[in-house]
Amino acid sequence: MRRAWLTAGLYAGGFLGPFGGGVVTAMLPELGVAFGVSAGAASASLTVYMIPFAALMLVSGTYGERWGARRTVVLAYVVYTAASLCCAFADSEALFLAGRALQGAANAFTTPLLLSAVAAVTPRERLGRALGWFASLQAAGQTFSPLVGGLAAELSWRWAFAGVAIVSAALAVLGVPQGEPATRPSLRSAWRPRVLRSGLVAMVCWGCLGGLSFLVSLRLTDAFELGAGARGALLTGFGVCGLLTARAAGRAVDRFGSTRCVLVGAFVGGALVVSAGLLPWLPTVALAWALAGAATQLMLVGLNALVLTSHGGNRGGAVSVLQSLRFLGGALSPAALVPVYHLSHGAAFVLPAVVLAISAPVVLPRSP
Repeated sequence: MRRAWLTAGLYAGGFLGPFGGGVVTAMLPELGVAFGVSAGAASASLTVYMIPFAALMLVSGTYGERWGARRTVVLAYVVYTAASLCCAFADSEALFLAGRALQGAANAFTTPLLLSAVAAVTPRERLGRALGWFASLQAAGQTFSPLVGGLAAELSWRWAFAGVAIVSAALAVLGVPQGEPATRPSLRSAWRPRVLRSGLVAMVCWGCLGGLSFLVSLRLTDAFELGAGARGALLTGFGVCGLLTARAAGRAVDRFGSTRCVLVGAFVGGALVVSAGLLPWLPTVALAWALAGAATQLMLVGLNALVLTSHGGNRGGAVSVLQSLRFLGGALSPAALVPVYHLSHGAAFVLPAVVLAISAPVVLPRSP
């Protein structure tokens, strides 16, 4: 029974990371009022979370394997709890942003090691399905965090962070399943060519597919004149579809192999990006963007399985490098594509689709 609870805790941790990162999205006006800044300035709470999160994941998996995955994850939850309480009781913007940065840093030491732990307790022939479960809960955290944060902000935005602190504290008490004994892997073992090639594809996947909500939002405003509420509802379809199809993506990875699934996701995803950018009828744009969530899950589950089954003795380090490069792609995407959009709306959608379709078959390593 305890092992079942520990396994459930692994997947709950997959929900907590993206939920904690995105919970401020719908409460930016309230944060601005609380700290005497504009809502735009309050959006720094998103940035200060993501920078340490993505940067530390370049090394967090490797150091977590050295220190012991179980010990590291529990300590990270304790730090996450303290950081969330810091946000909940912050009386200044500086203290709030410090708490957000600490949340992001702590999450960098949970996400890759939780993925590694899932791989450690799952038979290889069922790994895709397990990763699909994990991905579905990550998608749920990403999709519903704005809704829950917005509802909490109707009473007080501080309640959202208090709730996050309670959940992370419970996960710290619960712990994670005992995995493999701690080793002392080198950082070089996480930066092997196979991992880097998979990470580059993950970077392109998120930069040219999963992270394009900003571009779709621009088109919804310019081409269809949708308001903020309607745009938000339509963009949510991506996460909902990803949530509903992640388990099916995992089964496909188990049946057809990681490489095939990533390639199919890249080609289908590229076609859906073009459709979302060029189709003239709003319902078809909404459908294309929702289905892009399924294509993204097919790629991400396949990529995670690819590095977790060929980890070179450093499973946590390998998947943390992959995840770091993934989020780097999302960070670079607006800077690269917004100028293109201002020159040609259509080209801004065709370009990432072409990059996605070309880079995946050229860069992706083959399954072992």
